[in-house]
Amino acid sequence: MNELGLTPFLLLSAFLFACGVVCVTTKRNAIGVLMGVELILNAANVNLVAFARFNPAFRLEGQVFALLVVVLAAAEAAVALAIILNFYNNHSTVDVDEAKNLRG
Repeated sequence: MNELGLTPFLLLSAFLFACGVVCVTTKRNAIGVLMGVELILNAANVNLVAFARFNPAFRLEGQVFALLVVVLAAAEAAVALAIILNFYNNHSTVDVDEAKNLRG
């Protein structure tokens, strides 16, 4: 059975990261920006798990860091969705360009 090397995982991670960056930079919708950030965090997770798989010295640390990134992503999503819902209740839109009106 052929075993995949590290390179396909790094390419997948790079693709996910590029898609996330494009999504964050081009979307005007706050939900779209949040989805881009999640793609970037998942790209980091793919890297961490791949390096944990192929580097015996990094095995436990990579999985612990990946778990930490998942917890961070969940907390970030919860806080960001609360902010977006509050912004939508006040402005009836989730367009990030309208957020410049939040300056005090």
